[in-house]
Amino acid sequence: MSTKSIISCIDKLGFPFKTLDPFLFCVFHEDHYPRGNAQMEAPIRGNGADFQLTDKKPYRMYHGDRVPGFPQHPHRGFETLTATLKGFIDHTDSLGNAGRYGEGDLQWLTTGKGVCHGEMFPLLNEDKPNVTKFFQIWLNLPSSKKMVDPMYVMHWHEKIPIINSKDGLTKVIVWAGELETAKGLPPPPNSWGSMVDSELGVMFFELKPGAKYSIQPCKQGTRINRVLYFIEGEKVKIADKEFQEHCAVTVRGDEIIEIINNGTGISEILLLQGRPINEPVVQHGPFVMNTQLEIQQAFSDYQRTQFGGWPWPKDEMVFPKDKGRFTLQNNIEERP
Repeated sequence: MSTKSIISCIDKLGFPFKTLDPFLFCVFHEDHYPRGNAQMEAPIRGNGADFQLTDKKPYRMYHGDRVPGFPQHPHRGFETLTATLKGFIDHTDSLGNAGRYGEGDLQWLTTGKGVCHGEMFPLLNEDKPNVTKFFQIWLNLPSSKKMVDPMYVMHWHEKIPIINSKDGLTKVIVWAGELETAKGLPPPPNSWGSMVDSELGVMFFELKPGAKYSIQPCKQGTRINRVLYFIEGEKVKIADKEFQEHCAVTVRGDEIIEIINNGTGISEILLLQGRPINEPVVQHGPFVMNTQLEIQQAFSDYQRTQFGGWPWPKDEMVFPKDKGRFTLQNNIEERP
């Protein structure tokens, strides 16, 4: 089969990335924060809508004031996967749950019928820069699961499967799905990823110069949407087509996809794949439902209940610097 027929679409990377069903949204956060002060704050204040990188400021405050991040905000009807590579995130939510995770950990949150949560990026290092690098991915829920009780699972990096090629040139983090003999940790029970035939995959490839890796066809072939996101690196070859600009490459699910790093430095690729849910998607801000009437109901419910209210003293919650990685759920605290 020709390369042209294996690759069906090529898109420039934006903020957010273009995604295919069952995914709704994907952003790559890479920020080079300076040293933090004793309160884990940045040296400048955010303006509440700081999403721009500049030559003078290689980091973004997002919706944070002195601590970067996203103070409390609501969601309904989908899931968030926060897949970290560097840096830490402090989580709080309207259920009274909390946590600090990062440096390879994955948080998988089913928002279901509604939850408010905050995601802040405390600058823990006072003696060196604070680099934050992670993906946030929104995964849709089928209509039958949109109003389930919210919950999340924490996948500590010590338990997340990693594949290292025999030649030592390729490393693959399997955040979700199956690759070779590796199988990702279980998703939340109501996730689309928990469906036996969803063939959901979220994987991160790190290829050293000269690396060559072949991704096997999906079990369900062309029923599965599969996209490779060339995130970082000089140039890569995907299915015999070379790319020197970072981009999203949609490929057939029934073909072997060979990726080669022809550059002089490390190249990084994110893979998102899954069987489409094939239901209407109506999104307004933080809510994703099937009809406009359901969106209106979501706003009404949030205004009436605040999805349980906010049990924390601040919208921008961060924990003590020496707290370490932890998760607090149902009043039970656990650590890696």
